[in-house]
Amino acid sequence: MTTAQRWARRLVPLALLLVWLGVGGTLGPYAGKLGEVATNDQAAFLPRSAESTRVLDARKAFDQSETVLAVVVWTADGERFTADRREEATRAVAALAGEPGVVGRPSPALLSDDREALQAVVQLEPDLGDELPTALDAVREAAGDVPGTRAQIAGPAASQADLSDAFAGIDGLLLGVALGAVLLILLLVYRSVLLPFLIILGSVLALGLACAVVYALAERDVVRVDGQVQGILSILVIGAATDYALLLAARFREELAVRGDRAAAAVAAVRRSCGAITASAATVALGLLALLAGDLTNNRALGPVGAIGIVCSVLTTLTFLPAALALLGRTAYWPSRPKPPQESAQGSGVWRRVAGLVSARPRRTWAVTALLLAVCAAFAPSLSSKGVPLDEIFVNDAPSVAAQRTVGEHFPGGSGNPAIVIADAGRAEEVTAAARATEGVASAGAVSASGRPGAGKPLVADGRVRVDVTLRAAADSEAAKATVERLRENVHAVPGAGALVGGYTAQQYDTQQTAARDRTVIVPIVLGVILLILTVLLRSLLVPVLLVATVGLNFLATLGVSALVFRHLLGFGGTDASVPLYGFVFLVALGVDYNIFLMSRVREEALAHGNRRGVLRGLTTTGGVITSAGVVLAATFAALMVIPLAFLVQIAFIVAFGVLLDTLVVRSLLVPALMIDIGPRAWWPSALARREEPRPRETAAAAPSG
Repeated sequence: MTTAQRWARRLVPLALLLVWLGVGGTLGPYAGKLGEVATNDQAAFLPRSAESTRVLDARKAFDQSETVLAVVVWTADGERFTADRREEATRAVAALAGEPGVVGRPSPALLSDDREALQAVVQLEPDLGDELPTALDAVREAAGDVPGTRAQIAGPAASQADLSDAFAGIDGLLLGVALGAVLLILLLVYRSVLLPFLIILGSVLALGLACAVVYALAERDVVRVDGQVQGILSILVIGAATDYALLLAARFREELAVRGDRAAAAVAAVRRSCGAITASAATVALGLLALLAGDLTNNRALGPVGAIGIVCSVLTTLTFLPAALALLGRTAYWPSRPKPPQESAQGSGVWRRVAGLVSARPRRTWAVTALLLAVCAAFAPSLSSKGVPLDEIFVNDAPSVAAQRTVGEHFPGGSGNPAIVIADAGRAEEVTAAARATEGVASAGAVSASGRPGAGKPLVADGRVRVDVTLRAAADSEAAKATVERLRENVHAVPGAGALVGGYTAQQYDTQQTAARDRTVIVPIVLGVILLILTVLLRSLLVPVLLVATVGLNFLATLGVSALVFRHLLGFGGTDASVPLYGFVFLVALGVDYNIFLMSRVREEALAHGNRRGVLRGLTTTGGVITSAGVVLAATFAALMVIPLAFLVQIAFIVAFGVLLDTLVVRSLLVPALMIDIGPRAWWPSALARREEPRPRETAAAAPSG
């Protein structure tokens, strides 16, 4: 080796490290700034073509200024309100006119039919941001001036404030919990001082780069980000970067034991693991990009953001980590030492025993495993994805939820959250009459110039009128959604009205219907992409189908277990409409990841030792690193549970449980047993399918003795 080559082997890794440290120092702060371009306005994530979305655009003509509503409700421990108390409440909120953030004059206090509650509506500016809690505090303070009563605030403004509060710790708490869990697991599993910190640093660098790219795109309205997407991005990048790093570090350790030369070992490790890592990343990135084929804007928002995170994870894994390992060599694994090749191939005692079980009774192993998964999958249809009721959106009892519960106890369920009908002005009376005649409707009236329904001559804008329809059932209930269906049928039937029905309940209904349609479009695309990638990587037609089928069975089994846990342990009445689709994309793509890690190594070993020994060598060699990667990924997704939102808790459980099930059962038992039972035919049409299988020893060893 020439002097120039020796210097190149030292300077290239050093230069890569310096570049990445510069990237981290420059772009790292964006991990904490992403919230500046995030929005928690759920209206921004509605279906693009839905009727309720068109109503949102049409109703702007009727609003002199855009507002967000805060609904004040007073109760007095079961006492009936008098006319004097009602006037006091009206005067109390009227004093808010002209206060910072308040638009116009609050409505007079409305008395409930049971005379045990009062309700008033205060309009707030829509873009208060961090000032929203201050504005709500002012409303709460004014409402509290009515003696002998308890004042609560419900409505969109209060819900938005609670959402912002739930996401307040996402930059620090979530990241700290996730990184702490990963670090602890790596220290316990690898018993190395330096390697876990290298892997954590690589994932942090990937996250900083990803957040900077997403920040730049979101600032230019190329992508949309909310707290949920932001949280998933952090977890996805940390988990994926750690998984890929573990695979490369394990390969470097093997190569270092063979070659001794740090730089040569790093190059060989990248060369021999690059295919599996890039194929694994491609399945996740393309699976996420498949979300762009859907109509639900929230799905479309996650797709490109998640794909950016995966690309950044691969970049750090294939550049930063090899450079660090090339400079540190054996020091990275201190106090442990790289294993000699034969010891590495045999794996740990645990995985030799697992290989022995699979080798001795492959058919019984896969049959029993598949049966257990099928039993779990039988409960999957019981998982309801019709949306999360308002009182279950937050894991804890948020103030806005408690206030909305009070409103529902004394006023019509849809009070303060009406269905909104936009129709031709010439058909205003017919449309209003059709709305009133709809089963489940409490009242309906055209909005006047004062902004109140039925309080004068209807306000006409662009030849259209707005009719507010109060539903009898709670706005987030299945009964309310059924009423919206009937309401649409009735007002659509008014000739020449061109009526459209929107509002909160209609938005929930449209989101649910669109999510169901998106699943029928996106699921086949994801499966097709994964099958194509696996076919190219493994050069086989049967093995890819086999792997996708096993991962699909794992997904259904996970949904079945989740249905039981959500209903009987966590008390959830249902899941968000997007949860099954998100669970599918993450579990199928990430589940295939581990099978790619396994089967790419199995194919490599099978080329030298035949199918059976190749399967067993691949299982024992990769068992420890893939299991560690699965535990790490499960722990990172479980960190989402620190955010008190049902949607993220549900996603966290589904992905964490599903990844563990896939890692410990599907990849360890089901897939290897099937591969051994089918034999070399599984590799058809590649040359491996035509190789004569050597007579195996039915033992756990199946690995060479030297």
